[in-house]
Amino acid sequence: MFGIRRVPFAGIRFFRALRLLSVLHFDYWRDRNETERKKKYTAEPGEPAGSCDFGPARVAGQLGMGKGQFISQMSIRNPAINFIGIDIYDELLRRASEKARAVWRGQGHDEVPNLALVRGNVEYLEQMFAPGELTRIYLNFSDPWPKKKHAKRRLTHPRYLLKYRDVLNEDGEIHFKTDSLTLFEFSLNSFSDAGLQMRNISLDLHRDGPREDLVMTEYEAKFHGQGKPIYRLEAVVGVRAIEENRQRIAREWDEQFRRGGAKEPPPSSAE
Repeated sequence: MFGIRRVPFAGIRFFRALRLLSVLHFDYWRDRNETERKKKYTAEPGEPAGSCDFGPARVAGQLGMGKGQFISQMSIRNPAINFIGIDIYDELLRRASEKARAVWRGQGHDEVPNLALVRGNVEYLEQMFAPGELTRIYLNFSDPWPKKKHAKRRLTHPRYLLKYRDVLNEDGEIHFKTDSLTLFEFSLNSFSDAGLQMRNISLDLHRDGPREDLVMTEYEAKFHGQGKPIYRLEAVVGVRAIEENRQRIAREWDEQFRRGGAKEPPPSSAE
């Protein structure tokens, strides 16, 4: 009725032959052939890499995608990256499917070549993906579960961070946004306790106006219109991503030191 169909997933190459935006049942995703699931989609020479650099394994997942505005816009902004939206609610999957097709049709495309939607529970994330299969995870406006007794349900709880570490590759990152100060404080502590490096931490993301380099979700646009602050951070997970982040910090410290703005020499990337 809504142009949604369930099909067996035949590996990452499925994206390149996708004719209709599909909603894939969790069991199909989990039971993919092991050889096929490890095949990574790599952009062909000359193919646009989009606004994000994900390295050779360009697969990103949004966990709890809402109505699909974010992942639809990300897919069209970054045509050489494969996006996977995961949610457990049929109605949200339907809306996201319609929105993605509308976005791509607006650009003159009848197909959605780099986005698939999965009906599944994040609780079983490590069963859906092989180790190192994702390069980035997006957590946008997850349920804050404000009661302390429900803390383990928060998607930035340490038990979930262990799952993310398992499915992210050496370039892996987690990008997190929320309107809940309580959840943001909890998440800062969770990421820190897990030993993850954090960068681009913001307590009011759109303080100076909407960030044109970032895609807003439906909730984000609503909250920004109401004048509410949006909290955001990026957590660096993969080994190579951590080393690149250390080198970036060292370069910035070195630049400040040479300009006289830092009293201490830059930290060593080996420390």
